[in-house]
Amino acid sequence: MARYVVKLGSSIVAEDSGALRGDVLGRVCDQVAARHAAGDEVVVVTSGAIAHGMRVMALPMRPRAVDDLQAASAVGQGKLYRVYDEMLRERGLTSAQVLLTFFDMSARTHYLNARQTLRRLLEWNVVPVINENDTTTTDEISFGDNDFLAAQVAILIAADRLILLTDTDGLYSADPRVDPSAHLIGEVTDFEALGRVEIGHTTSPLGSGGMRSKVVAAEMATAAGIPAVICNGLRPGVLEAVLAGTAGEGTHFPAQPARYSSFKLWLRYAKPSHGTIVVDSGAARALREGGTSLLPVGIVDVRGGFEAGDAVHVTEGASMIGKGITNYSAPELRQVMGMQSTQVREVLPRATEEAVHRDYFVLV
Repeated sequence: MARYVVKLGSSIVAEDSGALRGDVLGRVCDQVAARHAAGDEVVVVTSGAIAHGMRVMALPMRPRAVDDLQAASAVGQGKLYRVYDEMLRERGLTSAQVLLTFFDMSARTHYLNARQTLRRLLEWNVVPVINENDTTTTDEISFGDNDFLAAQVAILIAADRLILLTDTDGLYSADPRVDPSAHLIGEVTDFEALGRVEIGHTTSPLGSGGMRSKVVAAEMATAAGIPAVICNGLRPGVLEAVLAGTAGEGTHFPAQPARYSSFKLWLRYAKPSHGTIVVDSGAARALREGGTSLLPVGIVDVRGGFEAGDAVHVTEGASMIGKGITNYSAPELRQVMGMQSTQVREVLPRATEEAVHRDYFVLV
C-alpha cells in the first residue's frame, strides 16, 4: 500500500476565466479511484476556491484586498468541494472536506489534531479534499497557493510521495516563455545548486503561488524522507504515469538521506518566528558543529518581542544559524544575555539553564 498527496494548483482546477476544468478534475478523480482500487490511499489538496468564487460573482480579476479574497473564497469553496464530492461519489468513493489555516499548522496542538483527523479519515477509506480556509486566514498567500500546505499534509500523514500538479511540464533551467534555450530539469538532488536556476514567482491570473513555492514545498517534503514530483496536470496520462512510478514525466525530487524529525520540520517550516537572538562566534560554532543547546552566556543581542515558548531565529550577526523555541521572554533574555549560568540564577532564580534547548532547535 502507498499513500499519496496530490496537489492541484488554481491553473489546474480552473481556466483563466474561473470556469472549472471539469475534464481535468475528472481525470484526477479517475486516478484517485484507480489507486484506491489498488489498495492505496490518496489525499487531494486543492486550490481554486477563490478562482471559482470570482467566476460566480463575475469579478474581472483576482482581488488584492484580503476581505475581497475571503469573500470570493466563501462563495467558491462549497461549490468547488461539491464538484469533487460528486465526481468521487460517482466513482464509488466517499470524500471529506477539510479546511486548514496557517494557524492549524503553526500551533502544535492543532497540528497534532489535524494529523489525527486525517489519519482516521484514511483508516475509514475516505478521500480527504483539503483546502486552505481562505475565509478566516489573515494572509491570503500564507500557503503559497497551497504548495506549502500540501507539503505539510504530506509530512503530517507520512506520505510516500507528494505530487504537485501545475500547468507546465516541471522545473525549467529558465523561463521557457522567454528563453528558448531553457530545458526541463528531470531530477533535483541538490537544492543549493538551484541558486543558479531562474525560478520564478510568476503564476496564473487566478493563483498565488509560482514555481518557487513548489520547489520549497518539494524541499520540505524531501527533508522528511518523502519524494516529490512537479508535473503537468493538464496533459492526459501524466498523473497516471507519475502515480505508477514511470520515469520521464516532470521534475523529480528524491528523498534526502538526512531526515529531520516531524517536530523539527514543523518548527522549521510551520511555526512563525517572533524575534531574533544574536549569538557570538563561539556559540554559533557550537550550534552548527556541536549540536549543543544555546546558553545565555553566548547571546550578544535580542531583537523583537517574544514570550517563552515562541519560536525565534538565531543568528551570528546577519548570518542565519537556525530556529528554536526559546525558554525565556525577550525582556528576560535582555536581562541575562552574556551571563554565566550561576549569574543567571541570581537574576532569574527559576530560569532554566538553556535559552534554547538543542532538542527544540533546528539548523536552517
